[in-house]
Formats: sequence, structure tokens, C-alpha cells
Amino acid sequence: MKVGLLLGYSGKKLAPPMDMILQAEKMGFDSVWTAEAYGSDAVTVAAWILAQTTRIKVGTSIMQVPARTPANTAMTAMSLSQLSGGRFILGLGASGPQVVEGWHGMPYGQALPRLRECIEIVREIFAREGPVSYAGEIYQLPFTGAGAVGMGKPLKSILQAEASTPIYTASFTPAGFRLAGELADGLFPVFMSPDKIDLISNDVEQGFARAGGGKTFQEFDIAPFITVQMGDDLDACRLPIKHFLALYVGGMGSKSKNFYKDFAARMGYEDEAIKIQQLYLSGKKEEAVAAVPDALVDEISLIGTARQIQERAEKWLAKQDYIKTMICSVTQPEVLPVLREVLKD
Repeated sequence: MKVGLLLGYSGKKLAPPMDMILQAEKMGFDSVWTAEAYGSDAVTVAAWILAQTTRIKVGTSIMQVPARTPANTAMTAMSLSQLSGGRFILGLGASGPQVVEGWHGMPYGQALPRLRECIEIVREIFAREGPVSYAGEIYQLPFTGAGAVGMGKPLKSILQAEASTPIYTASFTPAGFRLAGELADGLFPVFMSPDKIDLISNDVEQGFARAGGGKTFQEFDIAPFITVQMGDDLDACRLPIKHFLALYVGGMGSKSKNFYKDFAARMGYEDEAIKIQQLYLSGKKEEAVAAVPDALVDEISLIGTARQIQERAEKWLAKQDYIKTMICSVTQPEVLPVLREVLKD
């Protein structure tokens, strides 16, 4: 099992934990992952880390598709891949309507078609088989719509690309899982249970069928985000994960459109998810945290003593046919050797 280190996005001060990243690299961790919301961007931090490391891969989880043109996305990935000796992984996602429309000033409608077209264009640019033309619903290369001056022409990237640069997507709906299976090399579930992997794998396999060519899980990576908290007090270990779930299940999106609430419901926690959302959206955030079931936390995380973490990791290790990388959110440096021992290849 490969182990990744999840950084997330920064708060007010941008300070990547380079000591922990360098320790993870020395221990043989596979990758480290940056993110963006509406502050620090994922690419700058990825470049900063790549420049200070020599072996560990760096991926974006995620670069927001509506924030960049597909060509700019490809240019960024090609540049970082070349400068790092092929250590960059391109992670893409649609983000959410509040960020896309409120921050980027872009329409959120057609989020999955936009992601599909972006991946298709990026792949074509990577391939460098000729000048790129694309006639999509959202993107046209060259552009000929309103405001065009008619001087655009298909172009081929000047920079040599690594066509095998992996592309992952942040998918969290059945349609998103199918799209990932069809077009991507892997996907990031923000949370999941290894015991209920069929909630993801069945749709991914439908995507494989659409892709054709005999694509299987041998060439595809489900790479979940997993919070790791080590300590003797299980309730204390669960608390930060309950805060995360209360935010995502309760308030990440509107009442009628919340992918995280829907997935928690599909996992078997429909009544609890509804209650968490009702409490969170009514301003009762601490009560929403308290309403998160211990069982849900235990399904999606690694918590407890070093021994308990080792025992809990067994259910993830049993799914290595599907899960190739566990991307772990870690705040305690002392957790790194425990993870390295438990999840070593």
C-alpha cells in the first residue's frame, strides 16, 4: 500500500510543514498532496515542495477546474513534471457552487461536462500528436464564439510533455465515479469506508466499460483521504474528525445540494446526516458535531493507540485490489513511523 500525506489548504498564513514532509520522504512515503479553496493555491505550494525534495511525488488534491483553462492546466502540469523529474500528479476537481460562482465568478452548471472536457483536452495536449482542436459544449479550441476576432489557430505544445502524467479526480457522486473510471487514473473520495467500497467501485467499473480497452482496477487507484489521530482517548481522537464531518455533511453546500451528506446517507447514516445538516444550517454547530456518530468516524479514519491504528488499518489493507494509495491527514509527526510500518509496501 502506498502512503500519501495530505496537507489540505492553508489558513491565513501559508507555511507548508516542510520538516514533516522531509521526514515522510526519508521514510519512503509515496506522495504529498496540496489543495486550494479561496486563499492559497495548490500549484504554488506543490512547486515549493517539489523544489525542496528529491524523491517524493507531489500531487494536487485538487486544482479547481473552473479556475483555469484546460490549456493552462496542461501547461502547469507539464512544467512541474519536467522540473521535478516526473514527480508531479495532476489532481482535478469541479469544486463547489459557492466557490466557483462566489469566488471565481464562473457558472457551476455542467460541472461534470466541464471536468470531462478539461481532461480530454489536457490528454490531447500531453500527447503532442499534433495541433489541438476541440469542439466541446464548454470549451472550443480555437475559440470562435462571441467576441472572437477570428485569428485563433490550433496549436501544439512547444514543451515536451510526459503523456503518462497521472490524472486523478475528486469525485464524490455516482456520475463522478463513472467519469473517473472512464477518463482518469484514480480518484479521491473525501471520506469512505473500506467495508462499503462497492458504493464507489461499482460505478467506477461502469466507467471502465465506457472507456473500453479492457481497463480494470489494475490500472486505477482509489485513493481516499483518511484522517489519522493517535492517542489513548478515543473520544478525543474522534473529535477533530467529527468537526470535519459536521462541516462537510452539515454545511458544505446548500440544503438541497450537498454531495457529502448524500454519500453519508448512502453509507447507511441517512437519519444522522439529515440531523447533522439541520443542526449545522440552523447555527447549532457544536450540536451538529455531537450528532456525528462514533461509528461513522471509526469507519473512515485511523484512530487510537499505535496498536489500535495497526488493527484498524487491516480493513484498508484488505482492499488493496482497489485502494492503491491511502492519503493520510496527519498533524502529529510521531504518527509517521506508525503509518510507515503499518502500510509499508
